[in-house]
Amino acid sequence: MSIHEGHRQRLRDRFLAEGLDHFDQRHVLELLLFYAQPRRDTAPLAQALLDHFGSLPQVLEAPIEELEKISGIGTNAAALLTLIPQISRYYMVNRAEQNVILNTTEKCGQYLMPYFIGRRNETVFLLCLDAKCKALCCKEVVEGSVNAASISIRRIVETALGANATTVVLAHNHPSGVALPSAEDIQTTLLLADALRTVEICLADHVVVSDADFVSLAQSGYYTPRGSQVRI
Repeated sequence: MSIHEGHRQRLRDRFLAEGLDHFDQRHVLELLLFYAQPRRDTAPLAQALLDHFGSLPQVLEAPIEELEKISGIGTNAAALLTLIPQISRYYMVNRAEQNVILNTTEKCGQYLMPYFIGRRNETVFLLCLDAKCKALCCKEVVEGSVNAASISIRRIVETALGANATTVVLAHNHPSGVALPSAEDIQTTLLLADALRTVEICLADHVVVSDADFVSLAQSGYYTPRGSQVRI
């Protein structure tokens, strides 16, 4: 057994015995790269990635073409790294979609956050609820900023009607890392609430997500829903 193979085996055994809790970022990356670089010492690659991008989250969220610029990181390794946050999002979303009742702002926010894991672009989702606040679906309605010019109010209304929703919650992310609602966020919320009211659907809230945090426009006093079954 070579030196590299012995090191790989020890790292794998440690992971199987302890999990990742006591691993540093370099060892996590090193372990992950084993499966894209089966015969290479991945420690220098892991360190090069951290030196260039700054942290494990920044490595995993980097565009694939930027990862491939690092010497030794080929298409397979870059694809594996970018797959991780998307698998995390897929797992968390599917885990959450199990006949849940979302009757509070807090529950809605926690339910929605996984939809934005690893997203680098601003994306808008519509969470549709029935009369008992049971989640019917959560659909992406647009990728782009939340403003009257870019968002399709008609599409949102049609999505809510198609799901037979009684209540909906709008959600979008701020990839910049600040979950504070903008003036455009507030204005679009009011326009959308008026449009939904004409078809007897209540916009219960608009949630702005950033990293592991979210801000509710209703809870923060930026928006007052009418007839909502979701408790603020």
